[in-house]
Amino acid sequence: MSTIPVKTATANYPVQVQPRLLETLAPHLRKVAGEQRSIFVVTSPEIWSRWGQSFLASFSARKIDILPLFVPAGERYKQLKTVEHLAEKMIVAGAKRDALLVAFGGGVIGDMTGFLAAIYMRGIRYVQVPTTYLSQIDSSIGGKTGVNLRVGKNLLGSFHHPVAVFIDPTVLTTLPPKELRSGAVESVKAAVLGDARFFAWLESNLGDLLAGDQEIVTRAIEISVRIKAEIVSADEHESGQRMLLNLGHTVGHAIEAATRYRTLLHGEAIAWGMIAALHLAVARSALPPAEAKRVEELTFRLGPFPRFHATAKVLLDRTAGDKKHLQSAQRFVLPVAIGKAIVVQDVTQQELLAAIQSMLRTMKEHGV
Repeated sequence: MSTIPVKTATANYPVQVQPRLLETLAPHLRKVAGEQRSIFVVTSPEIWSRWGQSFLASFSARKIDILPLFVPAGERYKQLKTVEHLAEKMIVAGAKRDALLVAFGGGVIGDMTGFLAAIYMRGIRYVQVPTTYLSQIDSSIGGKTGVNLRVGKNLLGSFHHPVAVFIDPTVLTTLPPKELRSGAVESVKAAVLGDARFFAWLESNLGDLLAGDQEIVTRAIEISVRIKAEIVSADEHESGQRMLLNLGHTVGHAIEAATRYRTLLHGEAIAWGMIAALHLAVARSALPPAEAKRVEELTFRLGPFPRFHATAKVLLDRTAGDKKHLQSAQRFVLPVAIGKAIVVQDVTQQELLAAIQSMLRTMKEHGV
């Protein structure tokens, strides 16, 4: 088992990565959360039908009530009313402040479960057991929780760290190839942000990663997690270095909102957002065109990504609802080399519009 620590000013917890970890989950939970009489598991019917028996297997020797709370899969259900519905179910089931929540699903379920844990009776403990590649390497780590509003993504939320994150790469064997490709966009992002050697490794091993090679997948997860854990540990509340993790997200979130979270997977939207960031970085002479081409080529190897219908003006307007927006200009993450990015706060609306227009032209060539 690989254990990667997340250490911030307010939290200290392990991220554990091990194939078949789900089969021994109970003792791992007991180690970080103590003895529990009941555990509330937020999950989707699809995840529970595939992996519920494996989840329950290690609890059979202990008298623990496992109470699944089902929510539909999909970004459009990441709303405050869904969290309210889950909280009411917990009240009916008698959950008190000593209750333990487990997020057993992808990023949407993880974000909502964390937010529920943050506000239920003013805060209870929770554990992340992510089941998609994207949630395993990104959204389950760092304590950012929340739900969406119609005008933008994650605009209601809080920082509330889990007591542990348990990652079992084995559950990815039932993940649709499209989901794996979408999630791997975040590994490319992590490499662009902080590890040129990892980027080169991805260039060499991406085929095996997408083919589901267990050793390659596990290694990619571990490196991606370490990159995020280091950034989160250095900047817990996104006041500085952690903003780098938003590479591709300003335009990506605008795309998701403009398409009502129905057309693209999250990683697919972020991929187009990264393409826009590359165009902006090259236009500013912040990134050499040759390096931008390498990033673009590796990103497109994860596609093809869907085309979507939204004008550049609509997308520009949608960025105004993003949390990274400033009043007079846009805060933006720009890659300046493979393995290094910076946060700038002087991107004009004209610059951003031009980058979005360039991205849309690229979409006509490479989208499907």
